Amino acid sequence: MADMGRVRIGISGWRYAGWRGTFYPEDLAQRRELEFASRRFETIELNGSFYSLQTPKSFARWRDETPEDFQFSVKGSRFITHIRRLRDIEAPLANFFAQGLLRLGPKLGPFLWQFPPNFQFDSERFSRFFQHLPKTLDAAAQIAGMHDDWMKNRAWTVAEGKAKLRHAIEIRNNTFVNEEFVRLLRKYKLALVVADAVEWPRLMDVTADFVYCRLHGSKELYSSGYGPKALAQWAARAVAWSRGKESPDGDRASTKLAAKRPARDVYVYFDNDAKVRAPVDAARLRKLVDQDMRRGHTAVRPIGRAQCPLKAKLDCARRCRLRCTGPECLWPPE
Repeated sequence: MADMGRVRIGISGWRYAGWRGTFYPEDLAQRRELEFASRRFETIELNGSFYSLQTPKSFARWRDETPEDFQFSVKGSRFITHIRRLRDIEAPLANFFAQGLLRLGPKLGPFLWQFPPNFQFDSERFSRFFQHLPKTLDAAAQIAGMHDDWMKNRAWTVAEGKAKLRHAIEIRNNTFVNEEFVRLLRKYKLALVVADAVEWPRLMDVTADFVYCRLHGSKELYSSGYGPKALAQWAARAVAWSRGKESPDGDRASTKLAAKRPARDVYVYFDNDAKVRAPVDAARLRKLVDQDMRRGHTAVRPIGRAQCPLKAKLDCARRCRLRCTGPECLWPPE
């Protein structure tokens, strides 16, 4: 469809013991779990990079095990966000980008930078960090080239192409609920993660040319699933964002809406993996989003048959080229 971003829906990580015999077939070799999961979801969050540096060999293997159109999001190192807490991070940032993630090539999606609940907003510190984040593969390769000497025999500093890079920021402290934080994100074109969790702020501010969502559990962190009503709401939000619109509901830190765009890409990850809910909910949301896209309406309704000059049915805009849909209609003319 015209004027529409790509909506990718996936899971956070893929290796969980409780998924064997439920999501994964019992006779599936563990080494083939990524191969299996990547053919059911078009994106997966790579969590290992949060805990420790990986290797170029691992990234190359993950690239080769996944379909051509697949994308990983790569989680930023906790050494940078949780231990150094954004202080003296030049070398750790270079080591992070040199660990081999550039080998993902076109399968390299957004970077996720997650901050702990006790990390409060500091405008100067975050501004410096945002300035260090590379915006292209070439820039990431240049940063990777400044890695520590101890990495010289395990580093990868070659960029495959010149694609733009995306970064998403996940916060877990109420001090970030302010205009200045949103202004900084928009200045540096970084996405504010829409994090659905009971304990942390859930903000719907759109701050970049894409939207990044993490669904941690509707009632219990990392455990509870999403029922039909909740999934329908997330489907409505995802489709609205993909059409360049704002979410039809939700809290915001800023009173200013994002600059208008004809479309935005959307990434949604389910992180409620403790009770094998993530793959189930992700599959159900994928189905709902596809249905909403085909029907052309979500929580925001089309203009209505009475105002259509052709007096057509509700699904008329799929065929109509007269641009008679109203400003709140989610149908784009083909």
